[in-house]
Amino acid sequence: MDRNPTDLPILIAQTGPLNGQRWTISETLVIGRDGSCEIIVQDRQVSRYHARIMPSAEGIILEDLGSKNGTYVNGQRVTESVMMQDGDLIQIALAQHFTFLSSDATMPLDLAIANPDEPAYRLAMDDRSRRVWVNRQELLPPLSVQQFRLLQVLYENRDQVVSREELVEAIWGDDQGEGVSEQAIDALVRRLRDRLVAIDSEHSYILTVRGHGLRLDNPQESPE
Repeated sequence: MDRNPTDLPILIAQTGPLNGQRWTISETLVIGRDGSCEIIVQDRQVSRYHARIMPSAEGIILEDLGSKNGTYVNGQRVTESVMMQDGDLIQIALAQHFTFLSSDATMPLDLAIANPDEPAYRLAMDDRSRRVWVNRQELLPPLSVQQFRLLQVLYENRDQVVSREELVEAIWGDDQGEGVSEQAIDALVRRLRDRLVAIDSEHSYILTVRGHGLRLDNPQESPE
C-alpha cells in the first residue's frame, strides 16, 4: 500500500542558493552541480556528483560520493554511509545546508504562521530543524551542535538558573562530560553570546549567576 505523502521523509534547504525548497525522499536523490542531479546546487564548491540520499529497509541513508569539499552531518564529515535521524543537519561543502525530517508531518512552522495564541519571545527556537531566530531574524549560518544544545537547555529552563554541571551533562553526556574543563565551557558560552549579539546587541540573553550557573533572559516581544 502506498504511503501517505505526509508520512514520507523530507529534505528542507536552508542556508544557500536553494533556501526554502524541499524534497520528499521517496527515491534516491543525488545532490551535486551537474544538471542530471535531482538536487542541483550551482556553486563551484560543490562537486558534479557530491552526495546521495536514499531510502533503504532500515531508513534513509546519506553517502558522500567522493566530493572534494566534503559532506557533513551535524558538523561531522561523512566518510561512510550515515543513517539519518530526525532533525539532522546536512552540509554540502560550505555552499548549502539541509535539514532532514523523518516525515512531512513534523515540518516546523515558520514564525510567520506560528500559533497566534502562543506568546512571542524575543528569541525563538525550533528543535526539529535546529533553527534560531533573534528579533525575528534567523541566525545564519546555523549554530554548531554544541552551541545549539547549550541554548536549547537554557531555553527549555527559561528564567531558571541552570548549573554548569547540568549544562555539561546535557551537552556532552556522562561519558565525555568528565573531561570537560571550565575553559571549554566558558569558550562555548562566549561563542554563543557572540553569535546572539551579532544580531541583537541591545539585549544580553545569557546571564551568568555567579556561583550558580547560567540563565536565559528571553522577554516576550512588545506588542506593536
